[in-house]
Amino acid sequence: MQFARLNDVTMHHQVIGGPKGRPTLVLVNSLGTDFRIWRDLVVRLAGEVTIVAYDMRGHGLSEVGRTPYSIALLADDLAALLGHLGIGRAIICGVSVGGLVAQQLYASRPDLVEALMLCDTLGKIGDAAFWAARIGRIEAEGLVAVADGILSRWFTAAFPVPDNPDYAGYRTMFERQAVEGYLATCVALRDADLSALAPRIRVPTICVVGDEDGSTPAAAVADFARSIPRARFELIKACGHLPSIEQPDTLAAITRSFMSFVATETGSHVSH
Repeated sequence: MQFARLNDVTMHHQVIGGPKGRPTLVLVNSLGTDFRIWRDLVVRLAGEVTIVAYDMRGHGLSEVGRTPYSIALLADDLAALLGHLGIGRAIICGVSVGGLVAQQLYASRPDLVEALMLCDTLGKIGDAAFWAARIGRIEAEGLVAVADGILSRWFTAAFPVPDNPDYAGYRTMFERQAVEGYLATCVALRDADLSALAPRIRVPTICVVGDEDGSTPAAAVADFARSIPRARFELIKACGHLPSIEQPDTLAAITRSFMSFVATETGSHVSH
């Protein structure tokens, strides 16, 4: 395991090296998960690119630190991690709140962002009333009480069945998250609105969403993609909010295609 003291927290991360001259892909997790959600994507891409995955503060094995959070703080953490690892520029792939972190990193540190993969995310997710209700219930009853409702938004109806050990495992991951870190991230989501940034994004961008996403619906993500100049859009069939879990083969194919596109775009700009 790899740990680093960055800003005010110890952060858990993993680096899988790739061939020289190939891009670096950075994976940013969603609310209530950790970097294990990317495992099935990582095993498909390992050896093709350098991969960096990490647990956002308050999640997995990273410390909670000071609370509440902001998306700007979470993006600062990612910038600090890239600096610690000596990575100057990368393709940032974030899912859900991780997608907001990726957008914020582009806003605050565009020098670090070669391209954006925005999975099942928007410029703004939910409204104040939505997040107030979730925060209030978790404060009163804990994460276990909301697990069924939240995981039903994560996965397709076919996934949460009694004989699916993967569903049981990811439910356990969710229920074991630090409540303080989860709530602090809910506050960051409540307060974040990056909608105005989208028309100003100038790096290659792809928006990906599952056709059965219950958290960031496909139609909303398609509209979001249209607000970003020249952004690509990919709809993944039979998939919910976390394509790296339900459809890793499709997500890996999309990622490879997008990385090839980024290389072409970057080469074109350099040649000019």
